[in-house]
Amino acid sequence: MEEEYNIYMRQCLELAKIALAAGNPPVGAIIVSDGNVIGTGIESGRSSGDVTNHAEILAVRDAVKNGHADQLERSIMYTTHEPCIMCSYVIRHHKIPELVYGASVPYIGGSTSRFNILSTADVPKWGTGPKITGGICSDECKALSEQFSKTFIKS
Repeated sequence: MEEEYNIYMRQCLELAKIALAAGNPPVGAIIVSDGNVIGTGIESGRSSGDVTNHAEILAVRDAVKNGHADQLERSIMYTTHEPCIMCSYVIRHHKIPELVYGASVPYIGGSTSRFNILSTADVPKWGTGPKITGGICSDECKALSEQFSKTFIKS
């Protein structure tokens, strides 16, 4: 499984580099169903001025737009960074059963922060949360984040 995770995460890293080149946080996401990529997303919140344009949400929108909404409940989302609270809600809403990510986002991540939207059982309608695997290609993901911080964040 880890080899498969690495293959798809490398695709996410390429998308993240596109986001970074456009001045956005380096996040890329894909959704895979039955071995096929059904949705892709490149972070564009900064460049578009729309905070909802996170890579994970854009990957879901892409899958839905391309007629794959019915496949979301049996797919895997891959993303370079742990989905934030907003993206985690979208993942739970669409009942995506598995999530693979690179770098953790401790303050607002949907799994590792105190706002654990991805694993909460407090919303009965959501059912069981997704299987979560973190830390895939994490060094590469963190390096892109450091590059973003050095280039675009003024201290």
